[in-house]
Amino acid sequence: MKSKGKGRAQAVGYTRTSSAANVGADKDSEKRQRVAIEGFAKRLGLEIVAWFYDPAVSGADPIEARPGFSALLDRLENNGVRTVLVEDASRFARDLVAQELGLLLLIKRNVRVLTANGDDLTDTSDPSRVMMRQIAGSFAQFEKTRLVTKLRGARQRIRETQGKCEGRKSYAERDPELVLAAKRLHRRSPKRRRRSLREIARELHTMGYSNKQGAPYSASSVKSMVEGPSPVQLMRC
Repeated sequence: MKSKGKGRAQAVGYTRTSSAANVGADKDSEKRQRVAIEGFAKRLGLEIVAWFYDPAVSGADPIEARPGFSALLDRLENNGVRTVLVEDASRFARDLVAQELGLLLLIKRNVRVLTANGDDLTDTSDPSRVMMRQIAGSFAQFEKTRLVTKLRGARQRIRETQGKCEGRKSYAERDPELVLAAKRLHRRSPKRRRRSLREIARELHTMGYSNKQGAPYSASSVKSMVEGPSPVQLMRC
């Protein structure tokens, strides 16, 4: 069936509610966000082709750990839509670092994020925003480097006290960020249904984590990640 809006620029809508108290058919938080977004899209002549929703997700939670946002990324990568509409910046992410890291993720994909009042959150001409993204990116890289360094130190201590500490490295040693992401997805499964290992593998792939062939990890590999030691435990060795 042909779309009535065929020929118009397309966009997707993203909504988020931070509390379980705001989730349900009789609640108006998501409805309010949709109305604001739809009104803005109508004024700009945009066709909203899909909606993505993260219920009961804190505004401080990392963008990449949100199921709704992960599904949104899948849609953007597979269908070529390059505009995301949100009610306001706080609906995207309330924590500034989480917000800027999430926006940086979309900027790299040439995606724009517009609020219902017309603000372009992905504007790269604003020096202050560019500075914040650089700071957020530097902070993330610092944390990654610090974690890798601690793991290297832990292995060195084992060598000094127990002798050789080699052999096949665990996922926690090879890619601590991957294991932390897998455990976070496993821990933050939907309330009434735990994510399957394959679902976690698909979400990890969406976040940029894949095996040597560039495909999603197998269920057995994900099981090793979520049931194996965490990077923090290795650092305590």
